[in-house]
Amino acid sequence: MSLSRAPRRRRSTSGRATLLTAVTLAGAFTLAACGDSGGGGKSAGSAGGNYVTGPSGISTVAKADRTDAPKLDGETVDGKTLDTTALKGKIVVLNVWGSWCPPCRAEAPNFAKVSKELADAGKDVAFVGINTRDNSKQNAAGFEETFGITYPSLYDPDGKLMLRFPKGTLNAQSIPSTIVLDREGKIAARTLVAVNEEQLRSMIDPLLAEK
Repeated sequence: MSLSRAPRRRRSTSGRATLLTAVTLAGAFTLAACGDSGGGGKSAGSAGGNYVTGPSGISTVAKADRTDAPKLDGETVDGKTLDTTALKGKIVVLNVWGSWCPPCRAEAPNFAKVSKELADAGKDVAFVGINTRDNSKQNAAGFEETFGITYPSLYDPDGKLMLRFPKGTLNAQSIPSTIVLDREGKIAARTLVAVNEEQLRSMIDPLLAEK
């Protein structure tokens, strides 16, 4: 009887290993991105093919090939109004986030730190959040307070602002997404995953160095 039980134990162990592998992979995909933002679908975001994506998943566009970002305006989480076209002349960091999104929570301290350090250094960099799929401003405001986010976030529960990015541009296709605009208001870089401090700075520093 011991011989007949041994194969069953081996099959059971194999089954558990397969299950654990599936769970691990599912968890990895969950952390990679919370969801599709509806920003034009997978066929968009090509920037006419004139972009380069590095190993970290950050896509960049050469200065001569950049396209204008759309006007993003509306009410902010704290009840004020904001129009991103008024920020032209500064480098603008757009971060799409939701309080319900685990990767957004993971990257939030990096945004809080880098935005504060650049402001303290007097750099012409403006950070703007785009809060989406939150059913109430209260949840979004709580997120900002928890992570020390001091820059404004447009409140966009239905994801309508992302639809303003035209097809053929590096647009926001997932949550979180980060898009960086150059001083002329053109799309210069994008990533569709959560970023650490080093990755965030790698999207901003080259634009600060541009003339």
